[in-house]
Parts: sequence; structure tokens; C-alpha cells
Amino acid sequence: MARTVVVAGVGPGLGASVAHRFATEGCDVALLARSASYLDGLAAELDGTEGSGLAVPTDLTDESAVREAFAEIREAFGPVDVLVNNASGAAWKGLRDVSVDELDRAWEVGPRGGFLCAQEAVEDMVAGDGGTVVFTGATTSVRGREGAVGFSAAKFAVRGIAESMARELGPEGVHVAHVVIDGQIRPDADVADPEAYLDPDDVAETYWRLAEQNRSAWTLELDLRPHVEEF
Repeated sequence: MARTVVVAGVGPGLGASVAHRFATEGCDVALLARSASYLDGLAAELDGTEGSGLAVPTDLTDESAVREAFAEIREAFGPVDVLVNNASGAAWKGLRDVSVDELDRAWEVGPRGGFLCAQEAVEDMVAGDGGTVVFTGATTSVRGREGAVGFSAAKFAVRGIAESMARELGPEGVHVAHVVIDGQIRPDADVADPEAYLDPDDVAETYWRLAEQNRSAWTLELDLRPHVEEF
């Protein structure tokens, strides 16, 4: 039976790669983001794989919109088995430059949006045979970055949500994992040194393996970085 996968926060980079990876395994993949035109095209691509796609344009900061999105997904595909929380949004500004509205936006898209999606998806997982929730983190999930106070704060919060959920829901069969993306993901455009970037398809492969892990040895957190990075 095909698994129902929700990717919350889908764009041309990692979100699209994750969607393709799961769809090639025969999963039904629901795509959540605000850009309806992009989601429609990506959903059509997924329909050409072993799985299928569903575009669900959604404002992840809107509680009612998220609830309605998951109702649409259940009607089309059934209960949710895998959730990938990939959304983030923040102004790259320091303390003296960032506005309260910009700080609020970072929190609304990342921690709050991930929280809303997780609340919806986890109920299906607990009622069924379990499931997987993956949160996309960043270098700033574990150490703050100069000039990015909003982004850093939001990513720290996402990590805390993931860790708390893992301890609460692991005994109920829900695998919660947090992935620290410790580097830049390669853009679609040509770059001078591709090996200095993380390949989004390779990152997506890691997400698939997390969803496939046996519950006797679940990963809570891992970090991914390009091999040419210096530490």
C-alpha cells in the first residue's frame, strides 16, 4: 500500500527533491506551499513517477488553512504516514536592524508552521501504524549566526520542537528526526564549485532512509555537509 507523504514548504530545491524521492518509491506526495503555479507543475511531474502528486496551496502560518489542507490530503490519499517540515522564512538581519514583524514572520513560518502541520499529521500516525516526521534544520539550529537573529531563533525553536516530539511520540511509534543542513544547498543555476554545495537529491536520499529506519535504531538528529567544507 502506498504511503501518504506531506512535504510542507516546497520550492525548486530541497522540497522538490524530497517530493521526487518519495514519489519514485510509489508514495502519494502532497505538496504544501503558497505558490499554486509551481505546485501544480511539480505535482504533474510526480504523476509521471511510480507515485503521484497533489498540489495543496497553503499558508502554513494560518491554522485554519493548515487544517483544511490536511483534510484535503486525507480525502485524496488517506491518513498521513510521513511529514517533512521544510518551511522557513526570515530576514537575514542583525538585532538592531530586524523589525518585530520580521521576527514574528520567522517564527510563524518555521516553528509555528511546523507545529501546526505536526499536530495534524501525528494524529494519523498514532491512530495507525506509526510514521515519520522530519524537520529540516540548519547550521543556525545549533549555533547562532551573526546578522541572522530571526533565522537563528526560529531554527533553534524548530530543533526544540523536534526533540520534545521525539521523546513524547517515540513510544507511540512516531519517528521524529531533525536534520542539520550544515552548508548551502546547490542552486539550479550553474555554480563555480558544485562540490562546495550539498546536492539536494543526496539530502533527499537521507530523508528517505530516515523514513525507512527500523524503530530499534532510530536517528533523532544528524548533520549533513559538503565534503570540501572546513571545520
